[in-house]
Amino acid sequence: MRTGLKKIVCGMSGGVDSSVAAYMLKKRGHEVIGLFMKNWDIADEKGKCSSDADREDAQYVCDRLQIPLQDVNFVKEYWNEVFSTLIKGYENGYTPNPDVLCNQHIKFKHFFDHAIDNIGADAIATGHYVKTSVFENLEQPNTSEGIKLMLPLDQWKDQTLFLSQIPQRALQKSVFPLGDILKKDVKKIAESIGLDRIAKKKESMGICFIGKRNFQSFVEQYIEQKPGNFVDVETGEIVGTHKGAHYWTIGQRTHLSGLDKAYFVSSFDITSQTVYVAKGTDHPALFFETLFTEPVHWIHRPPRDLIQNQMCDVGFRYQHVHPISPCTLTLSGGNSLIVSLAQPMRSIAAGQYAVFYKDNECLGSARILRTGPSLYVLNYKDRVKIAKGFS
Repeated sequence: MRTGLKKIVCGMSGGVDSSVAAYMLKKRGHEVIGLFMKNWDIADEKGKCSSDADREDAQYVCDRLQIPLQDVNFVKEYWNEVFSTLIKGYENGYTPNPDVLCNQHIKFKHFFDHAIDNIGADAIATGHYVKTSVFENLEQPNTSEGIKLMLPLDQWKDQTLFLSQIPQRALQKSVFPLGDILKKDVKKIAESIGLDRIAKKKESMGICFIGKRNFQSFVEQYIEQKPGNFVDVETGEIVGTHKGAHYWTIGQRTHLSGLDKAYFVSSFDITSQTVYVAKGTDHPALFFETLFTEPVHWIHRPPRDLIQNQMCDVGFRYQHVHPISPCTLTLSGGNSLIVSLAQPMRSIAAGQYAVFYKDNECLGSARILRTGPSLYVLNYKDRVKIAKGFS
């Protein structure tokens, strides 16, 4: 149980989730300070920066809630620690996750440090749909025990994947007021306190700094075009051309004209800029059973079985909309992992994050370095029928 009122800095985005999070904290008697962070300052094609409108909405909400709003600029940090990493990843054929990177390096590092060190907050809060093992107990936890990141009540809005690289030191001083609330009820709360237009505001989707722009036209501002061929993975035949492998990701439809069936990206050769494509959305070249990761980040502590036996069974997902599925982890060199999936899964790409679960706990994650051979290479075509229910 909460044992005292605290000064909490709540990240304000101008959206309904952060607005209701701030409201709930104030309602419980905490001293709440809103903090709006600016991470990007390049305007869209119409010359308007979307963050300006978000800042106006954040001010509107804070005025309604009668809490102060401060600003902090992390444009330089975002460029160096998130955006540059994304561009480098695209150039090397990876599919990065900007949300994971932003939470890891900006929200729960620079934002957290600013709130604690410069504002003097006892804790920070965000509108993420996650829970912790101590919920709202803001008393100093036993650091030897640590805090666990847990699944929220609203499984459809679960954002544990995006926070799967959160540092333990930040988690110990973070609260998530929406962890036990359904999204539909969050909107009802917003409407009940006079924030109707915020409740009806369209949710931001996709990569924040791209906005409404076309992904390819945006990326070509930062990565030079490197034309190459689309090659049929079965026949070796050239079936089309492209402007660069960095525009594509595993499982993506290519929309090649004049062909009798749709082609989907199955793999890359970055050196030759060859993009291999497979005919049909259920082609076995799109399914994988094994993947290899970089060193893993455990939020709380590693599973005991993994330490004792070098292997353990856990839950796995690599996209937040996917259900959690069983897998087996095997320790590899340097705290890296070999992940063996119970069922083949479609469109797993290097650069994505393998996120691990045990019951309702999010254990942590590791960036995927590469996949094992596809079912096509293994000649397991029949297993695609089994995998379709899990992809």
